[in-house]
Formats: sequence, structure tokens, C-alpha cells
Amino acid sequence: MKTRLRPADLAREHGISTQAVRNYERDGFLPPAERTASGYRVYTEVHARALRAFLDLVTAYGHATAGGIMNAIHDDDLVRALTLVDRGHEQLLRDRETLNSVRKAIGSLPTGPVHEGHPHGVRTVGELAHRLGVTAATVRAWERAGILVPQRDPATGYRVFRAADVRDAELTHLLRRGGYPLDHIATVVTQVRTAGGTESLAEALETWQDRLTARGLAMLDAAARLGEYVRLRP
Repeated sequence: MKTRLRPADLAREHGISTQAVRNYERDGFLPPAERTASGYRVYTEVHARALRAFLDLVTAYGHATAGGIMNAIHDDDLVRALTLVDRGHEQLLRDRETLNSVRKAIGSLPTGPVHEGHPHGVRTVGELAHRLGVTAATVRAWERAGILVPQRDPATGYRVFRAADVRDAELTHLLRRGGYPLDHIATVVTQVRTAGGTESLAEALETWQDRLTARGLAMLDAAARLGEYVRLRP
């Protein structure tokens, strides 16, 4: 493990710049490098494996979480690192459950316009936001984009979200997590609301399913890399 490596050696393996390697070390994603008498960095196989683990974690969990995991490892806080990993798997599971619930909702759509649900399904902005784990401001933004069209309570003027609105909001939340822009989501939700065709929706759900599968496989790869690196460290 004492093989001397240059920043260029690490960079070349992943097609990144030597400056990126230095930045990753600076940010604590790699362990500190030793220096030669003239001040040049000297990396080893330990650094090479740390970089492989970090980049695989980025693919699986995103840059911020990947950085947090590596920082925790280098702080000798394995519990914090594993907690971040667990949260990523928890989010993936929630996304799968949301995808399945939307599929079930779409499968039961009527052939005509979608009617409002039972009055007991009424929710306020705050209740709907809490259900989805977003802010009330986010729900209002979806309304401004024409995605949600809640009715108003004639007595108070407040928005009321019935069963169909909740379904539209859940679908919107799912597609936003998949990276879809609001104008695309508005088109898809309108199709669902009017039951005029669900081709775009089916395509969006299949694309999101593929992304969830890819993320799950990336998590497996990242876990293997991370395990190797953790066991390699002194």
C-alpha cells in the first residue's frame, strides 16, 4: 500500500483533473497526502481506493451525502457514516413505495374526467405539505404552475385539497424527485385528471423506475467500495 502515486495517476483513472483530486483532498474526501521535501503531494493505494469509494458514493447518493460519508470516515465516526448510508436507502425505499402508490392510483382511474373525492379526504395546504414531506410554499408553487387546482372553502376562502388533489400532488412530488420540470408535470397531471390518455405518465413512471433500479445498483457498488476502504484504513 506504500506505492507512490501522483495526483495525475489518480486523476487519469477516472478522467478527472488533477485539480479535482486536490480539491477532494482539501475537502476531506480523501485522507491527507504526504509531501515530498520539495512540497509535492504523494498519494498511495489508500488514496486511490478512497477516491474510488467517493466517486461511487457520488453516483449512488449525490455529492453532498458522499462527501458527508467520507468526512465521517476520516473523522473516525463510522456510526455517522453508516447513518448517512442508511438514510439514502430509506429514501430509496420511500421513492419505491411512492411509485407503487401512484401506479395503483393510475390503474384505478376512470375513463372519464376525474371527480373530487369524498369530503373526508379534504386537506389544507399545511396537511398536504406534511403528508408529502414538503413545505407549504412548494404546494403553492405547484398551484401557481397550474398543476394543482384546489377548490376554495366558500365560508373561509381557504384552499381545500380533496382525494383527487392529493393524488395529483403525490404524482407531482414523485416526478419532481425524478427531475421533471413543472411544465412537463403539468401536462402529465392534466392527462391524469381528465383521463384523456396516460402515455406520458406511463413513460415517466418507467423512466423513474429505471432510475430507482440504477440508483439501487449504484448503492450496492458504492457499499462494496466503501467497505473495502474502511477495512483498508489503519
